[in-house]
Amino acid sequence: MIDVNDLRKGVTFLLDGSLYKVLDYHHNKPGRGNATIRVKAKDLRTGTTLEKTFNSGFRVEDVRLDYHNVQYLYNDGAFYYFMDVETFEQPAIPAKIVEEAAGYLTENLEVKLTFFNNEAIDIELPTSVDLVVTEAEAAVRGDTATGVTKKVKVETGIYVDVPAFIVQGQKIRISTSTGEYVTRVSD
Repeated sequence: MIDVNDLRKGVTFLLDGSLYKVLDYHHNKPGRGNATIRVKAKDLRTGTTLEKTFNSGFRVEDVRLDYHNVQYLYNDGAFYYFMDVETFEQPAIPAKIVEEAAGYLTENLEVKLTFFNNEAIDIELPTSVDLVVTEAEAAVRGDTATGVTKKVKVETGIYVDVPAFIVQGQKIRISTSTGEYVTRVSD
């Protein structure tokens, strides 16, 4: 069991038979009375978000998770296939678990899969990925005010706001946590 005061962003716990990962955490201590802990958490099996307030001293069940470094291979629409870099096993992960990360997955990208009782429940991407721009409109001549951006499409199909000087065929670095352009990457 783990005290709710020990919950922090990224901590996984079990509550009423559901597995949750903390997305946001606030500790509130009023002048009188007990402290309250407000948690925003994602159900790792269903993907729903829960906002719950706990009284200080309440306990939730701590869980043991296994982490595996894997390499992304391909997807068939319903499942994403990875290869464990140590055992060479190839787990098939349902698309609903990968959903938000899918736009950053390229062939052979190494990611970390989280398992609970041999069931894949979460995927952790690297902090940034390098992707090739496949579609970019030309920059307008004379449009040189500071902060001019345009939308481009990258090889995985997502759209990213980039500076006007980025052209088709260039490789750019994108933050996986914010989805924002970081820099140009030279080969």
